Amino acid sequence: MVRSQRWKGAAFTVPFQLGFVFLYLIPVGYAVYESLYRSQSSGLGLGGTTDEFSGLANYRQGLTDSAFLDSVFRVILFACVQIPVMLLVSLLLALFLDALASRTAGRFRVLLLVPYMIPGVVAAIVWINLYSPDVGPLTPLGKAFGLSWNFFAPSMVWPSIGNLLTWHGIGYNMVIIYAALQGVPRELFEAARLDGASERRIALSIKVPYVRGALVLTGMLSIIQMLQIFNEPALFRNVTPQTVSDSFTPIMVIYNQAFNAGNYHYAAALSVLLALILGVASFLFYRLTAKEAD
Repeated sequence: MVRSQRWKGAAFTVPFQLGFVFLYLIPVGYAVYESLYRSQSSGLGLGGTTDEFSGLANYRQGLTDSAFLDSVFRVILFACVQIPVMLLVSLLLALFLDALASRTAGRFRVLLLVPYMIPGVVAAIVWINLYSPDVGPLTPLGKAFGLSWNFFAPSMVWPSIGNLLTWHGIGYNMVIIYAALQGVPRELFEAARLDGASERRIALSIKVPYVRGALVLTGMLSIIQMLQIFNEPALFRNVTPQTVSDSFTPIMVIYNQAFNAGNYHYAAALSVLLALILGVASFLFYRLTAKEAD
């Protein structure tokens, strides 16, 4: 009877298992398989092409590809600035909501989630129009205060994208942190107030340590999302191609190799390398934050 109950319980996971196999394991396995081959032209290149086994040659090329490596380092440096800023803003908003009455907090929570509900492509188009010196209101507003800024200049393109990503992502991260704050025992606050602790001290000494796990989770999700950034730079490239190149981010390099150069095998190898980089970055981040938590 116990074994029968176990099988019945396991049967509920069959849809997930099938989705995991067909939508994750098989595509990943196929990408690894494709990355082990190269297309070779016959004769002088006038004939057809054949796929020949090349082993790890595509991976060796990817590890020495300056365009791919530069894009990875560029995004990592950007993430080191943008992710802490976004998580700090999300934490402050979550602390603000936690200090409000539940009904008022619910209204603000829905309002702050509105940017996240907007599709990323639509949000990027909206902000590109806001940044536009021709139709956007930000350039005239800056001139009114004696400021001359160009949001598409080389020195401003990353801050412009970072502002867009922060605006779009703070609501989602705020909800996760706010949910963790709801699990903090309320009697700790009362005891701290009786001991003379201020609200600022309660937030720093009680609330923030309790939501460290939520911060780690949102940090890992942000790292994974950041290294796969594509929509925003691609749309910015349509506006300012002289600033945003086709190798601006790792995904743009992979897209260019696959759909512009037609080198699907090399693109598959770069995809696998990027997945490994994502795994290593997430693991290191988790280990470092886990040590701090200990």
